[in-house]
Amino acid sequence: MKKIALVVSLVFLNLFPALGQTSQTKAPQKTTAPVEQAAPTGPDAVRAAFNHLLDGIRHANVNEVTSVYWNSPQLNLFNYNGTVTKGWAQMRKNRESSYPEIKDVKLEVRDVNITMLGQNGALVTCVWTQSQNYKGTPETASGRMTLVFKKVGPAWKAIHLHSSPDQPNPASIPPSEQQPAASPTPTPQ
Repeated sequence: MKKIALVVSLVFLNLFPALGQTSQTKAPQKTTAPVEQAAPTGPDAVRAAFNHLLDGIRHANVNEVTSVYWNSPQLNLFNYNGTVTKGWAQMRKNRESSYPEIKDVKLEVRDVNITMLGQNGALVTCVWTQSQNYKGTPETASGRMTLVFKKVGPAWKAIHLHSSPDQPNPASIPPSEQQPAASPTPTPQ
């Protein structure tokens, strides 16, 4: 009989803490509404769109890159190589033809400056260096870039791009645009 009483006591001792835990977990808990983060606005929203473009370039992802640009025949891109791309459809076609051949993209962007042009426009400038393999051959280029962003509905879209080499070929610079040679510093006699 003592053994049965001992077993029953042990069962109750083990059962009561379990019941207490169960009742604690079933007790109503304070609930708070989930905190929604506000969508970025102004320069932060422009930077988010710009960063999305950079990520798309780094991934050589046609959809990521083209989603940042204004889907309009009026889109105008002045390309690094001196060509002009007119219209979103042509820009997408160009990306679709080259991106499958691009691998291992490394893109460094520095000196990013965002200038707001009112509530619905912004200018982004930067200096960039990009290396990649194109059709198995390593390439590296560097330059300057200016993007004009416009708020289209709730999204910021790039409506114009101008990219140029940061060190142009001196032979292609007209004399009127060349930097004057530094004058020698006179030496005291």
